[in-house]
Amino acid sequence: MSFQADFASQDYFRNPAAALERLRAQGPVVQVHFPIIGQVWATTTQALADRVLKDTETFTIRKDDGTVAGLQWWMPKVIRTLANSMLSMDDPGHKRLRDIVDEAFRRRAVLGMEPHIQAVADKLADELFTEGSPCDLLDRYARTLPLSVISELLGLPPGDRPKFIAWASGFTRFTGMLGFLGAIPNILAMRRYMERHVETVRKSGGEGLIAEIVRVEKEGGQISRDEIVAMIFLLLFAGHETTTHLISGSVHELLKNPDLRDWLKQDWSRLDLAVEEFLRFLTPVQFTKPRYVRREVELDGIRLRKGDKVMAMLAAANMDPLANVHPERLDLQRRPNRHIAFGTGVHFCLGHQLARLEAKCALKSLFQRWPGLKLAVDESTIRWRRRPGLNAIERLPVQPGSL
Repeated sequence: MSFQADFASQDYFRNPAAALERLRAQGPVVQVHFPIIGQVWATTTQALADRVLKDTETFTIRKDDGTVAGLQWWMPKVIRTLANSMLSMDDPGHKRLRDIVDEAFRRRAVLGMEPHIQAVADKLADELFTEGSPCDLLDRYARTLPLSVISELLGLPPGDRPKFIAWASGFTRFTGMLGFLGAIPNILAMRRYMERHVETVRKSGGEGLIAEIVRVEKEGGQISRDEIVAMIFLLLFAGHETTTHLISGSVHELLKNPDLRDWLKQDWSRLDLAVEEFLRFLTPVQFTKPRYVRREVELDGIRLRKGDKVMAMLAAANMDPLANVHPERLDLQRRPNRHIAFGTGVHFCLGHQLARLEAKCALKSLFQRWPGLKLAVDESTIRWRRRPGLNAIERLPVQPGSL
């Protein structure tokens, strides 16, 4: 019998620590029903999440026949094409594709982008209320900054960014099968756009990561045309969607806790510690992709059979009291901070350095420009998207406030 939990309810997102404590009380790994995916085992401790993500011999994203965990028979062909990315592959396929883009996301390359990202954040902060007050910080700032950065990194035209915002907004709102099918037109439009852009780069050249991927393909690199489109789709969405919700969630917590905001403003070097705690406390990506169990295995006394599906619950791992003392508390000075918000193992998030840097720049620019920023609505009215697996505030209305 599976544990009944709604990981997309407003009650859950308002107090995930309490819900996760109840889940953990059921055992170290608990069977739950997850939208679209169905019955799946969810880990509730950090130790087990770590084990599932690192033991790639026992827990695999694909079956031997190539079936991807989480993909359903009724899903359109476009979904199967775009899902054929490194995120949905085990090694060696995963490593083959990751190696093509890995250099662009290395620490040295990302840190070199800091002055430019800070300048973009400064400009967006300056323009935050140009269309009036209050404004929605999510769309005006938290989404625009990482989308601008990843679009520039990929080499996509600045004029096309409004399209991406509209596509992304629709794509992340679905919660079940009907909502998923309703997002298909946006997905088809994105695929057509990407195919056209890649063809333009192939014929006329270009700048950015897309041009580099096309160069690798031309020189005989092991990447197919469908894999190129899937790669761009993955980098565009993974490169901005989760960072959007890290930024908006962090701002929300600071506006709820002005003492923490004031503590940060006293010394901006404290942002490194603060961002790590926001990553742990918010865990924008709540679950990893599901894995198949390749052979019968026991996880802390719970026996899983071959063919079962299991997901590492990152949110539960980050709220595990055996990993972090008083995990239910937001402690911006937490040391050590044992979170796995970016996963672990071979699928450890490629863009972790970029996400950290964007969050730091976003918070610094925003509160330097608007030190008295405050919520424009009662905090109790803030809502989260009913999207299991993603901690995503729906809207964050703010106004300048006063010192």
